[in-house]
Amino acid sequence: MGVVLALNSGSSSLKYGLYAVDGDPVLLVGGTIETTDDHGRFFDTIETALQRFPAPTMIGHRIVHGGAHRAAHCRIDDAVMADLEAACAFAPLHGPASLALIRAAGARYPGVPQVACFDTAFHAGMPDVASTLPIPRAYRAGGVRRYGFHGLSCESIVRQLGGDRPARLVIAHLGNGASVTAVRDGGSIDTSMGLTPSGGVMMATRTGDLDPGVLLYLLRETGLDASALATLVDHGSGMAGVSGLSGDMRVLRAAATDDADLAIRMFERAVCKQIAAMIASLGGADMLVLTGGIGENDAATGQAIRAGLAWMAGLDIRTLSSQEDAQIALHGAALA
Repeated sequence: MGVVLALNSGSSSLKYGLYAVDGDPVLLVGGTIETTDDHGRFFDTIETALQRFPAPTMIGHRIVHGGAHRAAHCRIDDAVMADLEAACAFAPLHGPASLALIRAAGARYPGVPQVACFDTAFHAGMPDVASTLPIPRAYRAGGVRRYGFHGLSCESIVRQLGGDRPARLVIAHLGNGASVTAVRDGGSIDTSMGLTPSGGVMMATRTGDLDPGVLLYLLRETGLDASALATLVDHGSGMAGVSGLSGDMRVLRAAATDDADLAIRMFERAVCKQIAAMIASLGGADMLVLTGGIGENDAATGQAIRAGLAWMAGLDIRTLSSQEDAQIALHGAALA
């Protein structure tokens, strides 16, 4: 039996879970810590929680972007670290934080192997019509293509469905980050996010897909530089930008202002449009699964999506929990 410490570093929090893995993963203890640069304090908190449990035999990390050279989950060594450094160019919000966490874990648990579990891995087999971006061929050599994200969440949904998984499945992971994925026979064939986790569905603070001319206009006419545009795209837009209030769906529901209502309706419309796009990629769909913080917990969003897809007769719409950490534990044990 393996004992895996799963570390899930997101854009707004750090989640941890200690799992006993002998077949299905069993959570022994877990928690969430708000994002901090003080990894020493983070591991102090973890060790306090883990005192009554076995020491980890493996540490697994959620890595948002595997870059051009990492398409499968793997044990971490110097070569992997070098590739993760290079992949930071594609995921500047998540990559540096993940590298710092890996180094801190290695210092706190010397000799315990570590595993990188890539959110991009689930989408690695997408066909060229989905993975290729409409830009000159020359840029592809540098790894500029559609990667897709929330792969560990999608893997966990496929695992939970088991024998109930239909041939044509759409997964909508709706949280602080949001994406929609088309799954055929258990594998990703298309997804809404692209080169980075900024594309696709309008999100809490991210634009999602946006006319590139908007960015060119802002660059040309307002004097914004690349850094300011990055902040606008990832931190100052989405539901927070439209509402002028917050990107948190709970706050927007409670506020009930015109701008908050507009932000919510735009989010719901964006999700429905992306689901319809994935249905087109699949040539029809048998099931839609809603997951993620909003997908699992905001009933009004679920109702709006059901209403928006009422034209899709016979579509089985379910809500399942995203079990990214359990998925990390499974991969960690498999790579021990």
